[in-house]
Amino acid sequence: MSLASLPRLLRNDPALTQALGDPSGFVAVPESARALAIAALAQLGDRRPLVVACPTGTDAGQLYDDLVQYMPPDEVMLFPAWETLPFERVSPSVETMGHRMEVLGRLRSPDRCPAIVVAGVRALLQRLGPGATAVDPVRITKGAILDPDALLAQLIQFGYRREELVEHRGEVAQRGAIIDIFPSTADAPIRIDLWGDEVDRLTEFAVNDQRSTLDLAEALVFPARELIPTDDVRARAAGLVATEPWGREQWERLAEGTLFDGMESWLPWLVDGDQLLTDALPATAKVALVEPRRMRDRANDLLAEEDDLARALAGTWARDPSKTFPRLHAETDRLLAGGQSMWTISNAPETPDSPMLNASGWGPVVGDGEGLASRLRDLLADGYRVIVAADGEGSAQRMSSLLLDRGLSFATVIQAAGAPAIDLTRPGGYVTTAALHRGCSVPAAKLAVVAEADLTGRRRAHRTARPRKRQGTGLFEDLKPGNYVVHYQHGVGQYQGMVKRTIGGTERDYLLLQYKGGDKLYVPSDQIDALRQYVGGETPVMHRLGGSDFAKAKGKVRSAVREIAQELVVLYQKRVNATGHAFGMDTPWQHEMEQAFPFVETPDQRKAIDDIKVDMERAFPMDRLVCGDVGFGKTEVAIRAAFKAIQDGKQVAVLAPTTLLATQHGNTFADRFAGYPIRVEVLSRFLTAKEAKKVIEGLKSGEVDCVIGTHRLLQDGVVFKDLGLLVVDEEQRFGVQAKETMKKLKHNVDVLTLTATPIPRTLEMSLVGIRDLSLLQTPPADRQPILTFVGGYDERVAVEAIRRELLREGQVFWVHNRVQSIDMAAGRLRELVPEARIAIAHGQMDEGSLEQVVVDFWEGRFDVLVCTTIIESGIDMPTVNTLVVERADLLGLGQMHQLRGRVGRSGSRAYAYLFHPPEARLSEEAYERLKTIGEATELGSGFKIAMRDLEIRGAGNLLGESQSGHIAAVGYDLYCQMVTEAVGEMKGEAPPKAASEVKLDVPTDAFLPVDYVAKEELRLEAYRRLAAVTTAAEVADIRSEWEDRYGPVPIAAEALLAVGSLRAECNRLGLRDVQIVGNQARLGPIDLKFSEEMRLRRLSRDAIYKEEQQQVVVPLKRGSDPAVFLSAFLQQLVPPTD
Repeated sequence: MSLASLPRLLRNDPALTQALGDPSGFVAVPESARALAIAALAQLGDRRPLVVACPTGTDAGQLYDDLVQYMPPDEVMLFPAWETLPFERVSPSVETMGHRMEVLGRLRSPDRCPAIVVAGVRALLQRLGPGATAVDPVRITKGAILDPDALLAQLIQFGYRREELVEHRGEVAQRGAIIDIFPSTADAPIRIDLWGDEVDRLTEFAVNDQRSTLDLAEALVFPARELIPTDDVRARAAGLVATEPWGREQWERLAEGTLFDGMESWLPWLVDGDQLLTDALPATAKVALVEPRRMRDRANDLLAEEDDLARALAGTWARDPSKTFPRLHAETDRLLAGGQSMWTISNAPETPDSPMLNASGWGPVVGDGEGLASRLRDLLADGYRVIVAADGEGSAQRMSSLLLDRGLSFATVIQAAGAPAIDLTRPGGYVTTAALHRGCSVPAAKLAVVAEADLTGRRRAHRTARPRKRQGTGLFEDLKPGNYVVHYQHGVGQYQGMVKRTIGGTERDYLLLQYKGGDKLYVPSDQIDALRQYVGGETPVMHRLGGSDFAKAKGKVRSAVREIAQELVVLYQKRVNATGHAFGMDTPWQHEMEQAFPFVETPDQRKAIDDIKVDMERAFPMDRLVCGDVGFGKTEVAIRAAFKAIQDGKQVAVLAPTTLLATQHGNTFADRFAGYPIRVEVLSRFLTAKEAKKVIEGLKSGEVDCVIGTHRLLQDGVVFKDLGLLVVDEEQRFGVQAKETMKKLKHNVDVLTLTATPIPRTLEMSLVGIRDLSLLQTPPADRQPILTFVGGYDERVAVEAIRRELLREGQVFWVHNRVQSIDMAAGRLRELVPEARIAIAHGQMDEGSLEQVVVDFWEGRFDVLVCTTIIESGIDMPTVNTLVVERADLLGLGQMHQLRGRVGRSGSRAYAYLFHPPEARLSEEAYERLKTIGEATELGSGFKIAMRDLEIRGAGNLLGESQSGHIAAVGYDLYCQMVTEAVGEMKGEAPPKAASEVKLDVPTDAFLPVDYVAKEELRLEAYRRLAAVTTAAEVADIRSEWEDRYGPVPIAAEALLAVGSLRAECNRLGLRDVQIVGNQARLGPIDLKFSEEMRLRRLSRDAIYKEEQQQVVVPLKRGSDPAVFLSAFLQQLVPPTD
């Protein structure tokens, strides 16, 4: 609920009244009350907007979060700085540029101007793009008249990229009369459905399935770039070709009006004068400076860093270093010594007479919180309004009950639709939901606000889930001409593309495959699921069409698969028949603990959590693999499972591969379980013998509920009283022996395995269905893909990488994987970058010094950590944004991906430099690995990398030692399918009825026209979905999806849907063969009851039922579509039961 009614309570405060009356007023405000005081100045004063300038971007972000709670909706805006450095040839994120343009747009519009704009000094000093203050957003309203060509031209000038499918901010796509746009400032993309030139429908749609979700009345589209190539900009760029020839390539691209990545870095050359945000303010605006002294220092540092960078780059760019570079940031005095009067807000008074807001924060809550309770009791007795602001509804309920335990009855105010509004300005105690960083108490206004962070001591970022990238269905996600595929009957061939052919008078799409000897096979699009994409090696042996070699290979694999299947079945039966513990349903505490999670769960996380709970509530033990990329929230999934187990009185063991990771997990678990009667302990080599003994005793007696440890947990002598759940983190780091010990430990125990890059065998067991698999593929909201550089070692590049990171106040991991020479490597870096503070960490150091180094680095006392791959496992350090690996050619794929995932965890742009010796010859495998890691830079590519690792290394035999060539012979997907079928057969399950077994031969022009669905991948996906339909509801769903995404369905596609409906009918009745010969159709096999035979004669006098052959022969109606006619006929003959 909004706290917007509270700031006005400060209207009689003398310090604020004085500031409001003095154009250059000074007011001292304690940091805890800063947001409340600024909201009061904005609400009580008549100046709009109030621009609040903060020393750093982090300060601005935190102040913005709190102001959002204290102001009415949509009245506070954050003006962000670019997250890139000056002269860096990388564009800032589309979202950052869009939000900056949105602020500038709203400042010009009196009716949409916000009350408060918050900005860090870097954002305020940054010069605006040419014409940025004169760009209006595109406004789209339902029912408006719109020229689609003019709209697309405008969006492309705004920096939107034209794509076939819209998945990221700043993209636009057109399909006939449908235009999809992902606005740079929106959380979801929008779809415009035109009828002629009128906007018939305006909706939001989901990225993952591209379906419309919500109708809109209006949408605003702001530019996706700050540098818009107007005629002026292009003319200036053309002039620079002669005056600044060193940048000729860039100037020519800009002069042509080309949009390219990194074009914003040339902005200083393309603008006249320093136009800043403060120049774009309306006359009614007011600027407030927060801690001006700190601001000036930060601004001077920023300018000095920019000059250093310019001098360093002048040499690389062959430009005279003595000539000054145009700057991206203006001089400090341009902002601080401007002509306009400004308010100054500081933490402490400058003189004894300085006006000061009398307010205080809440100290740390010590012990059982009785001190705080009695303080709140006194405040209520004194007529205060006491508001406890919880982060979520769950914690609001919990705080309310905790206060009740202390004898304090607070009203719980939760904003629900239609609920009566409660006046928070009346004296009394209230608990509400408002995510604040800190609360405060203001005696003059008799107001006290307690934030959840004040009670728990946890200060966290508040962030939301980013729109989910559409997940391909896996089968033909990346199928391109030239790729290898496996046909179930004909074997391995090469996919040549999709072609349209007229065969027997009917026109259709076919998938063209080429086999050994140049033979061609045309596969009808409705039989697409007879194909599998080939995974299992680099270049497979192609089979001869109609030859026996594939049948032989399949026979060999089948007999080997039967052996494997027997072992797997024994394993599976053991697991299913073992008596595990069926955990109970979620408790109220479980809901509460989950709601205290400070981030929004991604859809994948939600699904994984729900699946795990279902597994835990079953009677046999769980064995689930959670495969999620680095930093995608696997730990939170484990925390919730652990909490559920502990609620049932069971113990939980968490295994981590390194001491550092165990310590970090220990802190995270303890943090999330704070406030509940749960004892969390860490068992690692950082403990003394006495401490370790105490933990082991606690496990035996049951006093310790959750233990987090390294291999130490697997040693003899560690006995659990009642172990219920084993969590294995970074599973790929444990060896075979450790896993054998775990097997003994996990007999009858639920097991949850977490990994970003599963080893091939683990992945295989999950895909074959022996273990359950959950995939987390949605990145957290503010993660950006990591820029990856793979190449020969270049000292200049490496040193510049470190310098850049220092400029951004970030830190660097430098991986040197030889302990013997690590000191020399660190010494060399000290010579090259003398200003950097460098520390060393490796696994052979004693615990005390290793922990100390890591803690010091974490707290920012060092800039560069020269270390071995010890950092690979799960350490979370948000300020590290650059990784340099000296010998990446010696690392495995999984290792490289893990290392790369250690950087860029805070939403800043991150860089990974993976070097190999320039003169060394790389082995084929090393080359493939480096190539893969260089290409797979997308967020969430860990699973893809594991699949690729499977190809490079081969999975070998699932359980045995032999690295057999079975997978290479038939391809991975088919191999998995064969194992699954063999396992099912041995378990006595009926083989699954595949939809593709229905043989439909319907002579009708049924295909997806290219002008309806242009992208081949999307057509393949559509054919695949249609080939797999089993019910009429699925066909109806496909129809509504096509209408939504591509517009009205054309005739040829209608015919395709009709064939889909017929397939669904055949599936319902168990028909496997439908042939149309001349003007009659033959359907079989079908058993008709006597009543159905009578109905057959009634429906068609000439129809024949051949009982022995189980076949019905039906004459077709002239002029009707055979598929439509037969679907209706079968529905009448055997009506559906539901």
